[in-house]
Amino acid sequence: MAYQPTPIPGVETLKWKEAFIERYSQLTNWEDFKFYNTCFLRRSIRINPIMGDPKVTKKNIEAKGWILDPIPWCQGGYFVSNPDRKDVGNLMEHHMGQVYVQEAVSMVPPLVLNPQPGDIVLDMCAAPGSKTTQMGAMMENKGILVANDFKGMRLQSLGINLQKSGLTNVIVTLMHGKRFYQHQFDKILVDAPCSGTGTIRKSLKTVNIWNPNMIKKIAKTQKELIKRAYENLRPGGELVYSTCSVEPEEDEGVVDYLLKEFPEAELVHVKLKGLKSSPPIMEFNGYKFDPRIKDVIRLWPQDNDTEGFFVAKIRRNE
Repeated sequence: MAYQPTPIPGVETLKWKEAFIERYSQLTNWEDFKFYNTCFLRRSIRINPIMGDPKVTKKNIEAKGWILDPIPWCQGGYFVSNPDRKDVGNLMEHHMGQVYVQEAVSMVPPLVLNPQPGDIVLDMCAAPGSKTTQMGAMMENKGILVANDFKGMRLQSLGINLQKSGLTNVIVTLMHGKRFYQHQFDKILVDAPCSGTGTIRKSLKTVNIWNPNMIKKIAKTQKELIKRAYENLRPGGELVYSTCSVEPEEDEGVVDYLLKEFPEAELVHVKLKGLKSSPPIMEFNGYKFDPRIKDVIRLWPQDNDTEGFFVAKIRRNE
């Protein structure tokens, strides 16, 4: 039987702000957006090849009665399809670091960045480490992976996850991303702090705290981070900018800012097999974004029955 989205009990009492409804009715199909945001989020895991043979790990989990369906766009990623099991975090394989509990669409940014063994990579906003550990596995524990975060308290979860994942090629740093100067990274991930409007189905309170002024403030920080990341790439290096927001100001607007600051920057078109995406927002509030924005990846919750996400890949040219 195919998986069917299940509405969250009592969600019909959720009060949506009129300004929120008006905005998202202009950006996407409001009824689809509302429906998927009020359904339970599918649980998903990523098998860690550093800590064991992925085929053996998968077989051991399935032997315990778990139903694992492959995530189309991520090798080693699986949806957990048991309707009555919510304790995936209690799996022995999880405690041993063989499995990482990670939202399926969160696996997209590292796949787009595609770090290779031997690369020098920066994860500018790393904690709690979902994408850091994914990239470390993709790098086969080779090269250098700098995992940075701004808040010291967040380094605790980052450190624990790195240790469990068996990674030894990671350097952990504590500073604001905009403090990086004159480095020559091959690849940089900026999974920027954001308003989280793509994660409503995981945190319904996001609807209540949403306001346009907050978005403008966050976008300012995001522009600082993406600019600094670009400046710390070696010539020919690549960065991925991503958010779990679906706000144009935080997504297309931030990439548009970078393209205006650095006209030589190249937006790289990337398509992952099995991942459905929606057209980017090319104009918002009367402002037309750079035509190259067409090559970004915009993911609404209704596209793949996941959280909402935004991903853009940029190459630094001479």
